[in-house]
Amino acid sequence: MRQAVYTGIYTKNAQAYLDGHRRALNEGGSSSSKTISILQLLHDIARASRTPKLISVVSETLPHLKRGCIRDFKDRILGDEFDPNRWNASDNIYTYPHAKIEFFSADNPHKLRGARRDILYINEANNIPYESYMELDMRTNRFTFLDWNPVSEFWAHTELIPKPENAYIHSTYLDAIDVLPPAVVANIESMKGDPNWWNVYGLGLVGKIEGLVYPSFELCDVMPEEYSARFFGLDFGYTDPTVLVECRFGLNEKSLYSHELIYQSGLTITELVAKFEEVGMEKNRDTIWADSASPEQIRELQKNGYDVRGCPKGADSVEFGHQKVRTFRQYWTKSSINCIKEIRNFRYMADVSGKLTDKTTHEWSHGMDARRYAVVGQTSRLNILDAISALADTRRA
Repeated sequence: MRQAVYTGIYTKNAQAYLDGHRRALNEGGSSSSKTISILQLLHDIARASRTPKLISVVSETLPHLKRGCIRDFKDRILGDEFDPNRWNASDNIYTYPHAKIEFFSADNPHKLRGARRDILYINEANNIPYESYMELDMRTNRFTFLDWNPVSEFWAHTELIPKPENAYIHSTYLDAIDVLPPAVVANIESMKGDPNWWNVYGLGLVGKIEGLVYPSFELCDVMPEEYSARFFGLDFGYTDPTVLVECRFGLNEKSLYSHELIYQSGLTITELVAKFEEVGMEKNRDTIWADSASPEQIRELQKNGYDVRGCPKGADSVEFGHQKVRTFRQYWTKSSINCIKEIRNFRYMADVSGKLTDKTTHEWSHGMDARRYAVVGQTSRLNILDAISALADTRRA
């Protein structure tokens, strides 16, 4: 049996739960053990309960929940103690002798207005509307846990932190330094050169979202079945993630829908080809726009039968691409977890005087670049086709 490892954040949340507070507000940076500590505590409460108890774990969408809290709960909290006979895969409920832990998403209105619970945990609360939080919290009898990275100020800062019945718990990676792999620590500390990133994810301080490259987007369940064009964008990486994004223009060509297909570091070309096959890319048919600064990788993929093309480049091509993407009403599928996090953090950098420049944050650029290549490449191709068609019409006339 694996020995559980606890940090001081577990202890602070347990104290808040036991000493009469109504809520525990966990604000902190990356890898500070917020999520794991709260899930550990919920597991301990559930298995120690001698009376019926319902615990709800909620985050923004079901894909986010499955890749986050549910995976952590099964793999890192229960581990080899996980009993499949206690897990209801249809409703995402784990049953203890006298308690249940259920997992559901905040975009489920039926669940928001459903039955009462004893304990609530809202993961990454800054991505959930205040009205949804209120629906959940008012139906919670005993206690509410919340956690978030302080990307910017949101409703918890004004509505919850000032109230004395709530315990505020701040954390950084240093709170988990004894349990974090050295590579994770080194990766976090390597970002000190980006002041906003370091403040938010390193120091757990409230950041500023001024200068977002794409300040407006919406979530959708799936890609539209009817569309005017379907195409793909690819950003090569190795240390950074390699990202493949599917894009579709709406029928009116004013909407851009995007879906994350691949987001993985350490992929060789051979492994990337295998990934293409895994996600169903069709050879000599699906048009993939990639960074033209990677001609060798493009040629290798072409040799394997894929229609990969270099994205056209010119003066100020990066900013031109951002502007082109912003001309569309943007949608991301709810399962595009990494790209959603990117778009919420992808911003223009400021110079020493605080003035925004056209330089953007590299850390959050990979999926955004893949989509930009796709849109620029596809619209350039459409413009050429339109010109050819117009020339043919002129000659016929």
